[in-house]
Amino acid sequence: MPLLFQLLASGSKGNAVLVSSPTTQVLVDTGLSGKETIRRLDKTFARTGALQALVVTHEHQDHVRGVGVLSRRFGLPVYLTRGTLEHLPHSVGTLAEIQLFQPGQAFTIGDLTFHAFSTSHDAADPVGFVVDHNGTRLGVCTDLGTATQLVKTRLAGCHGLIVEANHDPQLLMNGPYPFHLKQRIRSRHGHLSNDDTCHLLEALHHPSLRTVVLAHLSEVNNRPDLVARCVASHLAGPQWSPIRFIVAAQHEVSEEAELP
Repeated sequence: MPLLFQLLASGSKGNAVLVSSPTTQVLVDTGLSGKETIRRLDKTFARTGALQALVVTHEHQDHVRGVGVLSRRFGLPVYLTRGTLEHLPHSVGTLAEIQLFQPGQAFTIGDLTFHAFSTSHDAADPVGFVVDHNGTRLGVCTDLGTATQLVKTRLAGCHGLIVEANHDPQLLMNGPYPFHLKQRIRSRHGHLSNDDTCHLLEALHHPSLRTVVLAHLSEVNNRPDLVARCVASHLAGPQWSPIRFIVAAQHEVSEEAELP
């Protein structure tokens, strides 16, 4: 049976990934408001009332804005690390149920198994995930300043990948951000550039990779055409032709993707 996924939003104003098997539906990050999350879920294959859990990568507002509202309204458990829990913004409020996990640990929600691993980002205890459904694997890994060997090891062999392509270096350095913010974005605890992401994908390529979503684009320091140009430049050749590339957007739901 297939593993389905779809991004409700991706970028600095809010992130949410819907992951679904035939019997289980989970949101990874809930960075939109509760109302907007529900509105966008209505545009997907999912039903809000069918969600079984919310899973959190880290505590930044663009990943947790709606987690409290949705948890309380639908009685959903929230899976997160202790470091993330302790640093949640006060605006999140209470959670209906808390399920703690540690990086390096696997946990199961319905028939989906989540393998959590540490990432390099300026948050308390940030993680990425490999979601496994009967051997089909989806890697979810945005908000990382560098692709460590651990990240590459954990994402190896995934059939689908959601990875960030946050910025174009020239747009960033010539853009309006103050210098300290530019340095933070470029640091090992910031975000990957388009080139960084393409180099990561080169390292992760294997014959069973089928779908790649380029996510978390900066609206100020990147453009979809620059991402597409970088992909076309770095990831050329017949080995890449079976792979579907999707560039995720901030203000609209992405295409639905199915992994065999």
